[in-house]
Amino acid sequence: MKIQRAVSEDVPAIARAQVRSWQAAYERIMPADHLATLSVEKREALWRELLMRGAPELLVAKDNEYIIGFVAFGRCRDEGAPASRAEIWAFYVIPSHWSQGVGTQLWKQARERMQEMEYHDVSLWVLADNTRATHFYTRMGFELDEDSAKEVVIGGKALSEVRYLAQLG
Repeated sequence: MKIQRAVSEDVPAIARAQVRSWQAAYERIMPADHLATLSVEKREALWRELLMRGAPELLVAKDNEYIIGFVAFGRCRDEGAPASRAEIWAFYVIPSHWSQGVGTQLWKQARERMQEMEYHDVSLWVLADNTRATHFYTRMGFELDEDSAKEVVIGGKALSEVRYLAQLG
């Protein structure tokens, strides 16, 4: 496995990885009809635009040139966040490669890059019911921001989203 910056040729695989990951990770959290309508084409258009803009930074994990995961990160988008805070905008590993160290390697490379960019800490938002993800983030040194819970509506269902924070030093 190797971790590298994404290039435009990676965008279709990034979009497929995101949709497959959502469908597996959220099957007991989000409405099934919503997950069934997720569009690789729409995700591809979004990631292509973001990659062209250069923000967020986008790293991919490849196994024999096949994308098995990715992480997107940049300046924190939360209102009132300090300029020294980064944010993980998206973090996905395809289900067939869960619990194989892919996420850990992506996190290590992203953390190193955020330190190079002189960020001091990093935040991310995750659905509170996504226990696989929250356990992973906790193992990677993130802590729950206790007062951060907010409601989001996805596929017509109200869900709780919470923020996690980690120091980059």
